Amino acid sequence: MRHDIVPGATFPDYELRDHKSRPRRLSALQGDDPMVLTLLRGHFCPKDRQQLYDLVDFCAKIDVGYARLVTITTDSLLEVNELRAGVGAHWTFLHDPARTVQQDLDIAEYTDPMHDPMIPHTLVLKPGLVIHRIYNGYWYWGRPTLHELHMDLREITAEIRPDYRIDTAEQREQWDSGERSGFWPYGKSMKDVFVETD
Repeated sequence: MRHDIVPGATFPDYELRDHKSRPRRLSALQGDDPMVLTLLRGHFCPKDRQQLYDLVDFCAKIDVGYARLVTITTDSLLEVNELRAGVGAHWTFLHDPARTVQQDLDIAEYTDPMHDPMIPHTLVLKPGLVIHRIYNGYWYWGRPTLHELHMDLREITAEIRPDYRIDTAEQREQWDSGERSGFWPYGKSMKDVFVETD
């Protein structure tokens, strides 16, 4: 991984085509929410499939927890759609057959010249694509458990949501005063809150 891709740094705002061939930018997919970003080998990898099966179950929690989930692979458009459908995923998959992300992040898996995939990583990002945690998944056990992702998202949510602790006297006083800017959706309209991600 490139030396500057570390916790606290800003992850590059790549624009790639999604599983419907629409150009999508990571920052637009993230909005103001935490995001779990998986960089995977692709449709041929059983370790990727297992991680995706786990994330299918976890995605319901992502949805109700106001977070985002995005997957990037080096697959073609056909392969990325077969992978997405095959595991039952409904979140956004981006495909990068030109290997822009692989080359830019210096994560070419040189031990597999046949597929030329990325070394798989999972990144947990704060709003603004700020890196909170990085997991290297070359070995399956390096990939995060759902519990670890839950804890990462809890830490980020507690940090970024002013109303994470609504049981404080200060929060109750703010609410009672009619000042609601510190409560979700933080003065935004519902249209602005719910970003299209699939």
